[in-house]
Amino acid sequence: MSDKREKLAVDKPTVTLPGTVEKIISPLDPSEPEKAQIAVEGADDLYREIRVENTLQDAAGNPVSLKDGAEVNVTIEAESEATTPKRQPEAKESARPTRPPKDKTTS
Repeated sequence: MSDKREKLAVDKPTVTLPGTVEKIISPLDPSEPEKAQIAVEGADDLYREIRVENTLQDAAGNPVSLKDGAEVNVTIEAESEATTPKRQPEAKESARPTRPPKDKTTS
């Protein structure tokens, strides 16, 4: 990645979640790419698996594939304009300290 692209990527809001390659899926049609099914930790149960083309590049730019059981990181990145500030939960009022009852002595 060029220095300019790295700087731009750092400026974008992101979240990175751990995941595991659950299985490698061979295509039914040989002209289609192989897929890797990844279970994303921290996602809702019904939505935790994603399938992506199983083609990555190593540091030298050579094509490589994920192995079954590989530990991976899934990064979600957005443009700043595509996000809104998250509201902070309102602080709950702390319980007011109770004062001891006034002494009702007669004078």
